[in-house]
Amino acid sequence: MLQLTQKERMLLEDEKSHEDMCIKKYKNYAQQAQDQQLKDLFNNHAQTEQQHFDTLNQMLQGQEPTMQQQGQQQQQGQQQGQQQWQQQANNQGTVNNSNDQLLCTDLLSTEKYISSGYDTAIFEMTNPAVRKTLQHIQQEEQKHGEDLFNYLNSHGMYNVK
Repeated sequence: MLQLTQKERMLLEDEKSHEDMCIKKYKNYAQQAQDQQLKDLFNNHAQTEQQHFDTLNQMLQGQEPTMQQQGQQQQQGQQQGQQQWQQQANNQGTVNNSNDQLLCTDLLSTEKYISSGYDTAIFEMTNPAVRKTLQHIQQEEQKHGEDLFNYLNSHGMYNVK
């Protein structure tokens, strides 16, 4: 049985509420997006966010985290999906849909915020398994941010100077 301090519990509850927000945003934005590639990206990330939510919920219920195996399978699927939409984007050239750009930029900002929350929580955890699980989740959040950035950049919506 996993024993959490009051502070650890508070931090995990915060991250759980952030994950819930991400799930809702990704699903809602997938319905609003015009580009099918972006819809697929948002739906894929919503599934991963749901896994994060479920893992945080397990820990809050006192269960040892079991995220690692799920995350590795999800990461492989994400890499394959990312390669496909990047190749399609390169073939299509620049697409500039201001609504899709807004949705994607908002989610990129959200991912940055959530990643920073995990950064704080990781430093506050006493249980090494919990800390390792949060690090894994944070890496996936950062990967989501990278995917969003790459989509924006490859479609001429985020120019790096």
